[in-house]
Amino acid sequence: MGTASFRILLVDDFEPWRHFVASMLMTKPELQVAGEASDGPEAVQKAVELKPDLILLDISLPTLNGIEAARQILKLVPESKIIFLSQESSPEIIEEAMNVGASGYVVKMMAGTELLTAVESVLLGGTFVSRN
Repeated sequence: MGTASFRILLVDDFEPWRHFVASMLMTKPELQVAGEASDGPEAVQKAVELKPDLILLDISLPTLNGIEAARQILKLVPESKIIFLSQESSPEIIEEAMNVGASGYVVKMMAGTELLTAVESVLLGGTFVSRN
C-alpha cells in the first residue's frame, strides 16, 4: 500500500476485541486507528466527525445495529469504506451487509488470518468476503 496513511474507525461493543483489532492494525505502519465507538449511534457520530478512510463495523451493536448504522454512515460520509467484522456467518446476513454498501465482510473467527488482507484489498478499491 506504499507510504499512504489510512485512518480507521473501530466499532465494536466489546472493548478487548477493539484492542485486539487495533493491535493487528498497528503491525502495518500505514494504518492508523483514528477512533473507536461502542454502539451504533456513536459509530455514526464518529464517522461524521472523523471522516475515516475505513470503518471496521460489528453487526451486533447496542441501540442501533451495524447494518442500520452503515446505512446512515454511507449517506452521511459516502467516501468512507466499510468492512463488517462480525461473528455472524450466515449467507443471508453477509448478503444483506454487502447490499447496504459495505466493501467487505470478515467473520470474527477468521480475523487472525483474513483481516489485514481484507483491509488492504478494500483500501485499494477492491472487495473482500470471508471464506466460511
